[in-house]
Amino acid sequence: MADLTVSRHFVQAALSGAERRGFDTQAMLREAGISPELLRIDMARVSSAQYSRLMQVIWTVMEDEFMGLGPRQGKPGTFATMCALVIGCPNLEAVYERAHQFSMLFDPALAMRLEEEGDEARLVAVIGGETHDPMHFLQESLLVIWYRLGSWLIGQPVELNSAAFAYPTPPHADEYRHIFHCPLSFDAPETELRFDRRFLSAPVIRDLSEMHQFLKTSPADLLSRPDESNTWTGKIRALIGRDFSRALPDFEWIAAELYTSPQTLRRRLKQENTSFQEIKDLLRRDLAIYYLGRPELPINDIAHRVGFTEPSTFHRAFKKWTGVTPGAYREGDRGETV
Repeated sequence: MADLTVSRHFVQAALSGAERRGFDTQAMLREAGISPELLRIDMARVSSAQYSRLMQVIWTVMEDEFMGLGPRQGKPGTFATMCALVIGCPNLEAVYERAHQFSMLFDPALAMRLEEEGDEARLVAVIGGETHDPMHFLQESLLVIWYRLGSWLIGQPVELNSAAFAYPTPPHADEYRHIFHCPLSFDAPETELRFDRRFLSAPVIRDLSEMHQFLKTSPADLLSRPDESNTWTGKIRALIGRDFSRALPDFEWIAAELYTSPQTLRRRLKQENTSFQEIKDLLRRDLAIYYLGRPELPINDIAHRVGFTEPSTFHRAFKKWTGVTPGAYREGDRGETV
């Protein structure tokens, strides 16, 4: 069914190393089921399934888990070996310590360093040598993969207090709100994630058989398909569902279903850098993009399916989301000139 979507920026960023080294990036896109023509639309998005497949294609073709962006090659199997080493750890603190020790065996290093500061823990990016990462995708991937791997191992999302980046605010900074669900800062001294140190004592609940299954699609899925089931945003998305052709539940009903008050829920969503209206809008956007990929569906029918009584209103909303009309977006997705 409909997937979360990923911004065109992250598609181009993931391919930037391959492009610099002369690989056929258009062939990589097509192998992942993404039309190269679609990327001519500035605000285009791809499904998380397509993005996950693209990451796997890049790693396989380049034989480099650092995608040509790092100071050295990340040979295939590096991430899987790290996972095999941390699966036996007793808790999250031991996971991050052991993962750091493993990563520091390679020179130059690409790792996250765990530090404790009062009631907070910090995961700080450690990147040695000369990188070729003008879009900062490598260090962002490092943050996301280590953070989501830790959350998966302990079976709950580590609630972030803040995320900081040691570079200026990029044009796509708004996307970070939906990746990290916490306050963001740029031009910081270090690239880091901060969270309550109590998470460090959370036990690892996964076993080796689960890890083998997990590694079939990771770390690609860690980048493209976050497990939001335990975030307030994810819980609300699940309660709203995918059927926008009927009346949606109101905020008070949602709050009651989540055993909280509307005031508390609003505060929780603010902490996750979003709102009830934005959750509904982004669900509509992702659903519309999914339906536009099904050529048998007329655009007016799609408008109804995503909750618009007037096609003209849907056209305006979709253009606000993507910068183009639904028809132009569909043409780009088909690989036709846009």
